[in-house]
Amino acid sequence: MHGLWRPRVLGAWKMPATGPAILAVNHSHNIDGPMVMGVSPRPTHFLIKKEAFVGPLGSFLSGIGQLKVDRTTADRTAITDALGLLDNGGVLGIFPEGTRGEGDFASLRAGLAYFAVRSGAPIVPVAVLGSTDRPGRLIKGLPPLRSRVDVVFGDPFEAGDGSGRRTRRALDEATERIQKQLTSHLENARRLTGR
Repeated sequence: MHGLWRPRVLGAWKMPATGPAILAVNHSHNIDGPMVMGVSPRPTHFLIKKEAFVGPLGSFLSGIGQLKVDRTTADRTAITDALGLLDNGGVLGIFPEGTRGEGDFASLRAGLAYFAVRSGAPIVPVAVLGSTDRPGRLIKGLPPLRSRVDVVFGDPFEAGDGSGRRTRRALDEATERIQKQLTSHLENARRLTGR
């Protein structure tokens, strides 16, 4: 990432140095996940749609420990793998909106709340800004080479209410708390970076 673009990483020290953590990353461009993986202070394993696991890219993603998920169903294998990763003190990366979009955390899916409440792992909000500012001249689908992309890590927070409940209502309440935290982090990141 540092060879192709000029990432500016802010707040990376906020990520817990040990133990499980979940990175909740906004997603507006294809390079957002690789950018976070490339600048994160700890190895990060993202849940990535199974459609990306084709040909050499699929072998590469599996080889670097990324987790394949079928978004059309409750993928038990992906859930088990992700919870196992967290149980072993790893870092799980999630795009809480489920797919690329505006990257504003406007519509969260329940997966992030489930993993956070079930594992007890803190959520670290991450804002990637600048990846969609303008298309590159050589490759239109990527930001211009050597352009600046900001990656802003926020303060870790707990998603659950401390009760240990895992009911549908508890997950809905956790999703609301998460959305407020992520939206606030994104606003702060925009202010901090001037984007």
